[in-house]
Amino acid sequence: MSSTPQPIARHELAAFLRARREALQPSMVGLPPRLGSSRTPGLRREEVAALAGVSVDYLIRLEQARDVRPSAQVVQSLSRALRLSDDQIDYLLTLAGHRQLERSTKPTVPEGLARLLDDVSPLPAMILNYRLDILAWNDTMSTLLLDLDGTTARERNVLRMCFLDDRFIDFYGDRDSVIRGAVADLRAAWVDHAHDPDLVVLIQELEAGSAEFSAYWQSRDVAVRAEGNKPMNHPNVGPITVSYDVLNPLGDANLRLIVYRAADPASQAALDQLATTRHSHTRRHLRTL
Repeated sequence: MSSTPQPIARHELAAFLRARREALQPSMVGLPPRLGSSRTPGLRREEVAALAGVSVDYLIRLEQARDVRPSAQVVQSLSRALRLSDDQIDYLLTLAGHRQLERSTKPTVPEGLARLLDDVSPLPAMILNYRLDILAWNDTMSTLLLDLDGTTARERNVLRMCFLDDRFIDFYGDRDSVIRGAVADLRAAWVDHAHDPDLVVLIQELEAGSAEFSAYWQSRDVAVRAEGNKPMNHPNVGPITVSYDVLNPLGDANLRLIVYRAADPASQAALDQLATTRHSHTRRHLRTL
């Protein structure tokens, strides 16, 4: 059931439309290149309006966060005009009030889900929430991510680690891809949880503490990561490339189980070495949200 977009959603919808429009070049949508210089980054409003079949005035009102509620059909037309991905379309539909927002999350990691971390060991595995807080992990994941056991609950957040912990500055071999994906993932979650005070604090802290994060966040990239590869430069065992899969339990869609596997024989040897040096004093940690 659809609803009227709230002010926070209208302003984000306006900013998102502007960001996506400015990210496109005429050649990307089948338009001829412009001659000479242009003060307008990306596409002009007139071009997007024509591609979407809406009036320029209507698009201006949307981009200025006026009290306008675009229909699902208009959202789909704008999505096609702006060449949005499926994740970005879902994001825009939610902002426009055409998806029911999630308002709560369960307070704990189910015990059965937590036991899976030991079951898949020695593969590195962890459980995250939509804020990318690391709620539970096994020993191999702890040693892979530079001793999760020795950090506080507040520090055990993927984005705080990437942007505010100096140990991770050179940790990822393809840093731009990894952290851009993490921020795009958080942006996708934000639309459903914009009123979560802990999420608001996290974003404010990251924007204040990292110009790098702020630039990624303001780009408004939206993507949900389900699988991929991560090259790492581990200080103890050298280069490791892991492939990962992200699984969502039916009981709580706000949680995600992430399992890493070695992407090549050399990485497997490095993971085996980490597994033999894992911490023995704690098998698993859980945090209450």
